[in-house]
Amino acid sequence: MKIVTIVGARPQFIKAAMVSRAIDKHNNANSSKIEELIIHTGQHYDENMSRIFFSDLRIPQPSWQLQCGNGSHGEMTGKMLIEIEKILLKAMPDQVLVYGDTNSTLAGTLAASKLHIPVIHIEAGLRSFNKMMPEETNRILTDHIASFLFCPTSKARENLSREGITENVFQVGDVMYDAALLFGEKAEKKSTILSSLGIKSGSFKLCTFHREENTNHIEHVTGIIKALLTIGTVNSPVILPLHPRTHTYLKAYNLLQAVQEHPGIHLIDPVGYPDMVMLEKHASLILTDSGGIQKEAYFHQTPCITLREETEWEETVLAGWNQLAGTDTERIISCYNNSKIGSYIDEYGSGNAADKIISYL
Repeated sequence: MKIVTIVGARPQFIKAAMVSRAIDKHNNANSSKIEELIIHTGQHYDENMSRIFFSDLRIPQPSWQLQCGNGSHGEMTGKMLIEIEKILLKAMPDQVLVYGDTNSTLAGTLAASKLHIPVIHIEAGLRSFNKMMPEETNRILTDHIASFLFCPTSKARENLSREGITENVFQVGDVMYDAALLFGEKAEKKSTILSSLGIKSGSFKLCTFHREENTNHIEHVTGIIKALLTIGTVNSPVILPLHPRTHTYLKAYNLLQAVQEHPGIHLIDPVGYPDMVMLEKHASLILTDSGGIQKEAYFHQTPCITLREETEWEETVLAGWNQLAGTDTERIISCYNNSKIGSYIDEYGSGNAADKIISYL
């Protein structure tokens, strides 16, 4: 069986690492082999957002490296669709595998569908119920096209059922949890990020934000930054790995200098996955607008504040690990003052979601 896997962004690299490992495990134990070829769309084209993850996670090098990271959503998706179709016509795989909800996901799905190649969607069924998010459109369209849908939670499976999608739907757990278990242990042994930043476990907060619905609005960015300026102190700073998009908008909104000069905020370049895991594990609190990092916060037992009005991971809120604060300064500070340890979530599996996926396929 030949599978073409399509990736383009940080969360997809992490998920692909676990599934590629499961494919290798299968191939070593069985005479029927799975051949995996990888297309990297270049959606994350920054060195620290892309290539470093392939190195850190030991993902097989892409067979095709596209450069589709610039432009509007339509332009980016269109470029990917054109280039992916060319590759699929030559490779003619048995299946195309996509992850999550990015433009790379949708472009790969559409290209495969037009060529009548079955699509495998890993992390199917997630819904924010906010169609202003480009990711929500990508999720819905991909799920309604895909031939095999692998859900991380029972809620995701219920979402698909309500939309009439019940065939070839499998609840397998979360491949991100597989990664958290594997790389959490490795990070403790190999990462030097805490010592290099001069911080100790539990003595800092971690913040990431990059979504367009935040960065593209000055009032949203201003609300977040004002909260960070209040929360961050010399003895308990906010560590802020700066996404390229966030850096651009902080500069455009004349907020970058205030952040750089504040003694309670430490701006750093984007970091590789093991270093990010180490920061997540040892932070006293995480503030983020990332869907993946919300879950990773729970995996590493760190309270989280989500800088959005909704989440795809409702179970993290219900269990008390995650609070929805939006971008209002006072709400963020109030959530910070009320952050706490939550209860156990019995949804994400036992660390073998990738193995289950390959077994089903």
